Amino acid sequence: MAARSWTKAEVATAGLMEAVVERGNLMLAYQRVVENKGAAGVDELTVTELKEHLKRHWPTLRARLLAGQYWPAAVRRVDIPKPQGGERTLGIPTVVDRLIQQALHQVLQPIFEPTFSEASYGFRPGRNAHQALRRAQQYVASGKRWVVDIDLEKFFDRVNHDLLMSKLALKVGDARVLVLIRRYLQAGMMADGLVQPRTEGTPQGGPLSPLLSNILLTDLDRELERRGHTFCRYADDCNIYVGRERAGVRLMERLTRFLHERLKLTVNQAKSAVARPWRRSFLGYSMTAHPKPKLRIASSSLRKLTARVRTLLRGAQGSSVACLVDRLTPVLRGWAVYFKLAETKRGLDDRDGWIRHKLRCVLWRQWKRPYARARNLMQRGLNRERAWRSATNGRGPWWNAGAPHMHAAFPKSWFDSLGLVSLLDTVQRLQRVS
Repeated sequence: MAARSWTKAEVATAGLMEAVVERGNLMLAYQRVVENKGAAGVDELTVTELKEHLKRHWPTLRARLLAGQYWPAAVRRVDIPKPQGGERTLGIPTVVDRLIQQALHQVLQPIFEPTFSEASYGFRPGRNAHQALRRAQQYVASGKRWVVDIDLEKFFDRVNHDLLMSKLALKVGDARVLVLIRRYLQAGMMADGLVQPRTEGTPQGGPLSPLLSNILLTDLDRELERRGHTFCRYADDCNIYVGRERAGVRLMERLTRFLHERLKLTVNQAKSAVARPWRRSFLGYSMTAHPKPKLRIASSSLRKLTARVRTLLRGAQGSSVACLVDRLTPVLRGWAVYFKLAETKRGLDDRDGWIRHKLRCVLWRQWKRPYARARNLMQRGLNRERAWRSATNGRGPWWNAGAPHMHAAFPKSWFDSLGLVSLLDTVQRLQRVS
């Protein structure tokens, strides 16, 4: 169901909170929360239980929202590992708070969207990471072959509440909405049964955080535009493209000072750099050094995929290869769709071969004894002499998984017949149809 479009006059008369709790807006918010699924919050209420909960409690919740008396629950702390090391902290709101945040987002997005920069691509309707990558590629092709790669240190944990609220107040006149957003910012974070208060940050995990990050970082966009720079920003990931290294070094110094003084944010010096674009990664991609650079998959992205596949195949001895293929399919397909812009085969064919190697290794381990190994190799078409010689060679599972006898018995076509996603084949097919 489409949310009702409120006119400026209606918003000015009824107030933004009335637009937030309007039935059409709530129905759309509910639909999106259900589609996104997600874990339960501190109250352990699940997405599937939300509908019945709202039937009983929505009139009371609505009245509290309209009266400015609603207080969000604490968020549940979840720490997840980052690909480059360390941990990222997520704050998981309750499903009711996710619903209200989504409803707020749907009303606030049209108000702030016209104020955002054309160079901002993250968490905006009609914009995505692929557009940012294509634009970055154009900048490098035009001769701007140095990049100022800025990494903001723990951005979502360091957002200054007062500064953010002052920017919201410039466009939002409904005090109830402003008070509610501040309450969401200050909602405690629960870990191990204890609630810790928060005085800064907007933890990732709620529907409102991406919009709030764009509102705050618009000042950075405007400063870069004022200076005439070409750049691409996706959430807190910002790359500025310049023609000379010296210009990049100066810009890095000025932006570090600007971010600290104006936005109370810190540049992570260890992860930020002025470098050639092909020495850095942006949104999981890198580039070649050609005069007309080609997009390629960053080494860090390949390492992340490798670690993910290893995790999925851990303890696989009791599973059939068909079951393991089913387990891998959504990960590999999603990965291939995101990296369909890759213009080089580097890494794709290698990862395909490595995944098949891992699966052959699972088979070899499952067979355990020489008799079982010989029998299975003969069933796959190897003659008796070769099968027994291979089964009794005394080598380990990994060596045998990459040996000619396993390749002959279980070629790529066999894995294709099981539905194993080939990264190279999928990327090339997506490129042909796009």
